[in-house]
Amino acid sequence: MRALRIVALSAWLATAAFATTAPTHGDRGLHVPAAERRTPDQTFLTFPEWFLVFSPAEYADMLRDGQPADAFPFFGHVAQFWKAYARVIGATRGYPFNGEYHTMIVVIGVSTTVEYGLKGAYETLFGRLSGLAAAPNATPEDRLATEQARAYVDFIRIEPWYKFDFVAPLKRLWTQVPWTGPHLLRKWERRYLLTSEWMVKAAYAALIRKATSSAFEAPKPTTLAVVEDLSPDAIVGLPEARRLQQRGTQSLLSLPRYQPFTDDAIALAKRGANFDEVAGNRGTILVSLVVPASREADPWAPILIRQPIVTRPGFERRVLQVPVPRLADTLRAHAAAGDAIEHVFDY
Repeated sequence: MRALRIVALSAWLATAAFATTAPTHGDRGLHVPAAERRTPDQTFLTFPEWFLVFSPAEYADMLRDGQPADAFPFFGHVAQFWKAYARVIGATRGYPFNGEYHTMIVVIGVSTTVEYGLKGAYETLFGRLSGLAAAPNATPEDRLATEQARAYVDFIRIEPWYKFDFVAPLKRLWTQVPWTGPHLLRKWERRYLLTSEWMVKAAYAALIRKATSSAFEAPKPTTLAVVEDLSPDAIVGLPEARRLQQRGTQSLLSLPRYQPFTDDAIALAKRGANFDEVAGNRGTILVSLVVPASREADPWAPILIRQPIVTRPGFERRVLQVPVPRLADTLRAHAAAGDAIEHVFDY
């Protein structure tokens, strides 16, 4: 915590100076080419998407730890999604309205509300009943569900959810999992639920995949960033990072997008590098952490969203609004404090 406070003070002073002296693109050496820049509102608009990664991750962790599926707060997560989206709307009022992105958020929000509503009701009534005489993960069907929940989360950290293969686990369920065995009631109740869920998701994913491919361009898989103080070997061990240009102390890097950007950003910060620009932006970038609820707030990074982690009592998600030039300081400070840096929202 001492390291966090020291960095907080220096970062706050630097942020105050940055607010009045931030140069334009023409005032500096290297900068992200215009074709690779993304609008500053996207760091906010991507949060609802990523909440629908964080939520399944909590579900997968809970199943892995041996808790029953009916203990998951489906309805609470629906409320957290819409409350967070309301905060995002408020934070982006000053930007041109991004109708395409808002439409996408509403579609995935409504879809998740329906899914979680149905699943929450089903697990409360039938899942809880069938689990009375069976411990969590007692049947092969439960164990397959736990395995696939983790595989799904690992996949959607990199790729859109609708590209996930829901048919493969469905085939495994009916060709590799024994039809008989202990806890027969639980086995067949889970078999019915998983069959219904994966069939519906496979069909819906195919529909969304077709609609997306015809309506939207494929997103770029990289984020370009201008980084200061990058040592010659700083990108060693980061297989997707590329140094595109060097001028003085500045380097123009190509970094992977989505979750790998978070991993690379933390690695670069720990190696002493400092971010000057990300995807053409030097203003606010969001960073989410999972920290003890009692943790002091960062004085230089206002909190946009706070969400209790219902499956981990005493912990909460904090979404910080960090100036890009303070991003590395923030990552270093929270890594040193042992906090879980969940995601850097790279526009």
